[in-house]
Amino acid sequence: MSTKLFDLTGKIALVTGASRGIGEEIAKLFAEQGAHVIISSRKLDGCQTVAEKIKETGGSAEAFPCHVGNMEDITAIFSHIRTKHGKLDILVNNAATNPYFGHVLDTPLSAYEKTVEVNLRGYFFMSVEAGKIMKENKGGVIVNTASINGLRPAPMQSIYSITKAGIINMTRSFAKECAPFNIRVNALLPGLTRTKFASALFDRGGENPGKGIPLGRAAEPREMAGTVLYLVSDASSYTTGECVVVDGGSTI
Repeated sequence: MSTKLFDLTGKIALVTGASRGIGEEIAKLFAEQGAHVIISSRKLDGCQTVAEKIKETGGSAEAFPCHVGNMEDITAIFSHIRTKHGKLDILVNNAATNPYFGHVLDTPLSAYEKTVEVNLRGYFFMSVEAGKIMKENKGGVIVNTASINGLRPAPMQSIYSITKAGIINMTRSFAKECAPFNIRVNALLPGLTRTKFASALFDRGGENPGKGIPLGRAAEPREMAGTVLYLVSDASSYTTGECVVVDGGSTI
């Protein structure tokens, strides 16, 4: 149920990587607050499943596949948004990849290229295309899912950590240059979160690999969604150009 503070009625929101995990929870929460949500990920089936769940509970959603590492897919989804909706109020860049877990000196070129292609180039051009539509419509909000790894590189995850650091500075760059167009740009920096994407860390770390986190546990995807809802709401209109750090369920 929407609240006056976080009411997104009439807003068009695009969430990438929304077929599961943090992205799915963000999409569901946006729909609960009245937004029409475009569920996007690489595979259409997963997007349709989440869209149907939203519609079954009275929300408004549609599925549109987009591999953000593919420039043709980026062109296609924004062409669809312009044709069908004529505007975009919210973009959440949440899709990501982390194909390599190992020592930095052994990083394969293929893993390097794939990680940069999705996590940096994808976020950049998704933001460029969204920003163009938002500029035409006098405003909007972009939220990038970075990672605590962007501040504290994780062992055996060097290239992933490097791209997440790049996303943090990308966020600041877009925030400064797009603020005159009434476009707010922020980043979410999750710590260890219990998702399929992070399953390898749980497999290696046992049931509680987040025991060093102040709360003594990993975060749940829904906890990340609440922060993103705040960032896209009118309540955060003063937050332009900031990065929000969320580490294992606790805000730093």
